[in-house]
Amino acid sequence: MTFDELNKLDLKTLADWPLPTKLGMLAVLLAAIVLAGWWFDWRGGMEALDAAKQKEAGLRSTFTVKKNQAINLDAYKKQLADIEQAFGALLKQLPNKQEMDALITDINQAGLGRGLQFDLFKPEAETLTEFYAETPIRVKVSGGYHDLAAFVSDVSKLSRIVTLQDISIEPTKEGVLNMDAIIKTYRYLDDEEIIALKQQSGDKKGDKKGDKKQ
Repeated sequence: MTFDELNKLDLKTLADWPLPTKLGMLAVLLAAIVLAGWWFDWRGGMEALDAAKQKEAGLRSTFTVKKNQAINLDAYKKQLADIEQAFGALLKQLPNKQEMDALITDINQAGLGRGLQFDLFKPEAETLTEFYAETPIRVKVSGGYHDLAAFVSDVSKLSRIVTLQDISIEPTKEGVLNMDAIIKTYRYLDDEEIIALKQQSGDKKGDKKGDKKQ
């Protein structure tokens, strides 16, 4: 059927239309109804359904995580206990405030015991962190290669945590070696120091907030 023939069709004579024309118009009408229904009603429902599916997937994922955590709760508790035990063992390697003098003496004796000559042995100011304090010691020692190596080895074998940093070694005309280094020792803070440090940190945060308001 041509476009001109379609224009000549009259709805008043719908009953007299040819069967192919009736079927064609019915198909167009159904398509229009479906399109209108999707646009004005079904589209919102589909979007809501997609959102519900995404929410369901998120809830399922959360449920799976929580379920695994519940299943592995005993394993997590054991892991936490192991971590606390390891932390306690590590903490024991840090001296307290009263033991620091003995540790510094041990470092000095380690060098003297190897026949090294100390030109400088200067503990500097502590740096406080949340749980421990760090004390750098600037040292300048001179001696033979093997003696210096043995001294470094002895320091690393101390029962306390001691590190050597910024090591610089230079030979001299006398055939000995000069070593400049920073030896860092660590100690844990006692309860009073931790409380004071937290209070100091809180005061600084309060001062910053006050400056911002001004």
